[in-house]
Amino acid sequence: MRLHNGILASSLALAFIAGASAVATSQDTQSAKQDMKDAGHATKNAAKDTGHATKKTATSTGHKVKHGTKKAAHKTAQKTRHGAEKVEDKTNPQ
Repeated sequence: MRLHNGILASSLALAFIAGASAVATSQDTQSAKQDMKDAGHATKNAAKDTGHATKKTATSTGHKVKHGTKKAAHKTAQKTRHGAEKVEDKTNPQ
């Protein structure tokens, strides 16, 4: 979850910096209307990048959780079998 928040924060900061620099460099040659359009496109692209990063992070995290769950289940089953064998060995008449 912390990685997700870090990616989101850095993406938004980058979008604001890129938008601010685009507005600062284009004030002399573009109209206010075009500046607003450019800012809207920059915001849209930043949101898309953030969405893609979020999807990638969520997918990766989901795969890791699935792997960890399977590993824990198999280890639990193995230890259960081992414990049952120990009990069986102790209860068998000799």
